Parts: sequence; structure tokens; C-alpha cells
Amino acid sequence: MAKQENSDDQEYKARSVALRLLARREHSRQELTLKLRQRKLDSSVISLVLDDYENKGWLDDDRFSDVYSRHRIDLGYGPLRVLADLQQRGIHRTPSCLDELSDADWIRNACLLREKRFGLRDLSSDWDEKVRQARFFTRRGFTASQVERALETSEPIDPVI
Repeated sequence: MAKQENSDDQEYKARSVALRLLARREHSRQELTLKLRQRKLDSSVISLVLDDYENKGWLDDDRFSDVYSRHRIDLGYGPLRVLADLQQRGIHRTPSCLDELSDADWIRNACLLREKRFGLRDLSSDWDEKVRQARFFTRRGFTASQVERALETSEPIDPVI
């Protein structure tokens, strides 16, 4: 009897913790699995609960990847960084919101970020500053061609995408 009560307690704890986490923000299945494992819950109980939540539509990796990607884009991250962050969270497919953005959209985002962060002065004579800004955009996950185009821009960009 004690074994059954312990199993019920674990399932109840897994359900309540997972639901509390999902109420705050979207999570990927991998993120929730890791957070539930940190609470010393059995893997079988975790799988059972997360399968149930997926069936109910409360846990959805596609929805998570879309929300997460849009948020990271709004924060000024490039396509390489967004995809790498998704893979780290257990999402190994490209969300539709990333597919919808063209290279020109990414360049526009990089130019807007450059204007906000550094200003749009001409960098042709200031090699050190150009390298510093290029490193910044590379860390943010923009491709080399996107960085190059953003650094060439010296006129304000229309923010409408």
C-alpha cells in the first residue's frame, strides 16, 4: 500500500509542478523533463504526465518553438543563435516563423539593432570599431553576409517588417 501512495504522490507532484511551470510560460518537453528530474521524480511518471499534457494541448513543442523564436527575434538575435538555442531546448526543427523571414528581413533586423546600439556612422576608416561591432553581431547569431550588410549601412532603416 505504501508503494502505491508513493507512486500517487509522485504523479501528483509531477502534475502540479509541470502545470505550475506551464502557467508561467511555454516550455519544451525537454525543459520540463529536466526540471521534473531535478525534483527527483521517476522518469516513467514524468513521461506519463507529459504525454497526458501533450494530449490535452497544454504542452506543445511547435507552439513553444514559435513563441520562443519570436521572442528571441524581438530581443535582437539572429537566425543562427535562435536555432542553436532551440536545439539546446530539444527542438530540432525550424519553426515556421523563422522560415517566413527572408535574408533581407534579417539584414533589416541587424541594421535596426546596429542603429539602436551603436548608431549608423560610417566605419570604413575605423577598423577596430568595425571589428568590435562585427563580433557583437556574430555572437548574436547573424550570418557573415548579414553582418557585412549591416555594417555597410549608414542611413536609417524603416522598422516595418
